[in-house]
Amino acid sequence: MTEPAYLAAVRASYDTVAEDYVRRVVTPDAMDPVSRGMLAAFAELVRADGLGSVADVGCGPGRVTAYLAGLGVTAFGIDLSARMIELARRAHPAVDYAVGSMTGLPLRDAGLGGLLAWYSTHHTPPGQLPLVFAEFRRSLAPGGRLLLGGHAGEAAHLRPTQGYGHPVTYESYLIPADRQAELLAGAGFAVTARVEQPAEGRPGRSYVCLLARAV
Repeated sequence: MTEPAYLAAVRASYDTVAEDYVRRVVTPDAMDPVSRGMLAAFAELVRADGLGSVADVGCGPGRVTAYLAGLGVTAFGIDLSARMIELARRAHPAVDYAVGSMTGLPLRDAGLGGLLAWYSTHHTPPGQLPLVFAEFRRSLAPGGRLLLGGHAGEAAHLRPTQGYGHPVTYESYLIPADRQAELLAGAGFAVTARVEQPAEGRPGRSYVCLLARAV
């Protein structure tokens, strides 16, 4: 099967920017308190459920995966970029990382207790999100937890040419938080908590966390 062009662009772009991404993006300890609180709540719920491990899908250099492991859950990371996975393994040798795509996760059905997608779905064309969310649901045990964190805003298709100091070919998409919640519901999730924060200096944009349970 031919790989969609957007996946090739995302892979190539993040392979290119990986080292500078690590230098420029804040560590979990330096995140805002609300984001850290959502990650902590997610970890606590997964621990209490006892349904299995957590996949951090689109894990990048693995920092958030390792942060979850530090919160007491068995976590592993998956990312499209082989260079990001290389950096993750080097920085966090006690955590497992693998190359893979969220459009076809290398995971068995209903095997996860939790799945984190932290700022990793905004490069997915909106028409492909139902496929991605269905793949998340397939991988989660009934009652398993999903934490989706990312960008939200009025529908927009962004085509940056530079990212983290390098030329990039990925594209990004903004969709409203309500629409993201609707798509999760359509994939078999019940949204149990939602937090939305304005993106300072970016009118019409926000950061949203959607906590959901597989039904």
